[in-house]
Amino acid sequence: MKLAGSLTLAFPGVCMHEVLFDDAFLKDTGVTTLDFAKALIDEGFHPMTMYFPLVVHGALLIEPTETESKASLDQFAAVLNGLAARAKGGEAKIFHAAPRLTPRRRLDETAAARKPVLRWRPTPAQREAAE
Repeated sequence: MKLAGSLTLAFPGVCMHEVLFDDAFLKDTGVTTLDFAKALIDEGFHPMTMYFPLVVHGALLIEPTETESKASLDQFAAVLNGLAARAKGGEAKIFHAAPRLTPRRRLDETAAARKPVLRWRPTPAQREAAE
């Protein structure tokens, strides 16, 4: 109920242990589902599942664990509402720059999927630091 005015439900009805939104609330904002998820990382939350189910365009599948407190769920809802308001308010640039507070920024996900690096090889400096 706390997200009803900000995000758009993919299907009407009662939510059980998960809730599925679509990206209709981002229409005409210049913010993509991926941008929204990356901005959530800067707010200290793990982003939601975005590519499932395949029948929902711009799926945002949120499934909190049973160990989350009501206070942490309320905080998460407040962050989602705030991000949705910023997107609708025309602040697309902050979303395009996200995540800003992580060791790595936007990765080339297409290249990573096509040419995955399956084995980490330390640089000489990293090898030396470990010794």
